[in-house]
Amino acid sequence: MDQVIQVVGALLILVAFAALQFGRMLPSSRLYLTLNLVGSAILVVLALIGSQWGFVLLEGVWVIVSAWSLVAALRT
Repeated sequence: MDQVIQVVGALLILVAFAALQFGRMLPSSRLYLTLNLVGSAILVVLALIGSQWGFVLLEGVWVIVSAWSLVAALRT
């Protein structure tokens, strides 16, 4: 089950990335930031459970940056 959840988290990030690369989303769009935030939050929780500290660092920073940017986007 963890693998399915992990794939969902990764897909959320990858969908946002692909949409950005193909010009379907802007990096400041709320949808892009939300997909990144939710996807990385899923992955950081699973990494914490598995004590995968490098992955916790990567995804933890991704969560912080995405959340910060989303809050900024919501304020405008």
